[in-house]
Amino acid sequence: MDPMTFIPQFGGALWTVIFFVVALSVIIAVHEYGHYIVGKKSGIFPEVFSLGFGPVIWSRVDRDGTKWQLAAIPFGGYVKFRGDANASGGIDEEAVEGLSKDEMRSTMSGAPLWARTATVAAGPLFNFALSILIFTGVIMFRGELAEPLTVGDLRPLPVQQELQSGDRILAIEGSQLPDSEDRAVLGAYFDALPHQPTLDYTVDRDGREITVAGPFTYPPLATQIAPRSAAGDAGLRAGDVITAVDGEEIYAFEQLKDRVEGSKGATLQLTVWRDGAVLDKEMTPRRVDEPQPGGGFQTFYRIGIVGGVAFEPATEATGIGSALGSGVTQVGRIIEGSLSGLWHMATGAISTCNLSGPIGIAETSGDMASQGTTNFIWFIAVLSTAVGLLNLFPVPVLDGGHLVFFAYEAVSGRPPSDRALKVLMSIGLTVVLSLMVFALSNDLFCP
Repeated sequence: MDPMTFIPQFGGALWTVIFFVVALSVIIAVHEYGHYIVGKKSGIFPEVFSLGFGPVIWSRVDRDGTKWQLAAIPFGGYVKFRGDANASGGIDEEAVEGLSKDEMRSTMSGAPLWARTATVAAGPLFNFALSILIFTGVIMFRGELAEPLTVGDLRPLPVQQELQSGDRILAIEGSQLPDSEDRAVLGAYFDALPHQPTLDYTVDRDGREITVAGPFTYPPLATQIAPRSAAGDAGLRAGDVITAVDGEEIYAFEQLKDRVEGSKGATLQLTVWRDGAVLDKEMTPRRVDEPQPGGGFQTFYRIGIVGGVAFEPATEATGIGSALGSGVTQVGRIIEGSLSGLWHMATGAISTCNLSGPIGIAETSGDMASQGTTNFIWFIAVLSTAVGLLNLFPVPVLDGGHLVFFAYEAVSGRPPSDRALKVLMSIGLTVVLSLMVFALSNDLFCP
């Protein structure tokens, strides 16, 4: 069993902050290292590499003269290059005064446009690279479904279970299993099965074709609890089985989904089976705006339970090429979904409560950590993509704003004036701070 799942039981709020700081520190370190290494390789000298802001609590100078330091406030970081006025950039006139032509080449302001552009763009690109690397690793670790669908570990369920680990499923209730690895195809097949406590499985067991009784293939089982959800707030855990809603017995996850969506937000009384014990839970479904495959969003009522098949499916090794392709695709989906979500919030199509601030992200990091190391690492990859995307927004003080300045310089042949830069930087800082305050207010006041 994953030891991380026990950690949040010992002081939830403290561990939530710790996991948030860990996740953010990893992402920031990778982001700033992108600036550092590309800047250094481009001939721009990095004077300071800092994780955090404020008072320095540890530092050392390497043999190349770069000062590496940890600061007291862990929510951020920066690389200060030679000639920068501060961590945000700008020219330190006193520092560059009297420098030779070769020495000016090692400053951010004196470096060629291509070197400055590459150095600034490297931060977000390193975030995307980290996400792809993590997604690829997790996908390879988890593997892909064995073909045909094969029983791996059995899950504890409150119904008869004659399936055994290693059984290769050929048919259920006389209906042949589709020859497809597409989860959507399998999901449609499972949904079409009769909703009853047990089903007849035709399996290949050690070379013999036999029929055994087993649970409904896609039961109302919680394999994962969504962060900051009604189910999470009610104390549901991964492995819980919902056996009844408002006193009516259910056997399929689709039945649970129909009753939650049909509630229109009314409070539901759930009967929950947990390792042989029967619990009564009360929860109110919440409105959730979900992205649709064809674009746009649709509002549903959800309680935050992720379902799964009645057993842990056996997996096969995933090739690095296939896993890498899936990792790139996953990053693309996150970027597409994030941009679509921001656009729909800006146009009023979905609620602005979908935008989380630091409290919401911290709570999510704690929830993901409580569900295991793999889920927490996956969350770091998702957050790294979001940080990389955010930094590419064309807002002064962000990397994207600097890239816009460089694009202006490439077209006009000269950089923006110092006065214009100061005004634009002030505007950009105001925008970023306003967005942070707005997101924080969502954490505090949104349902």
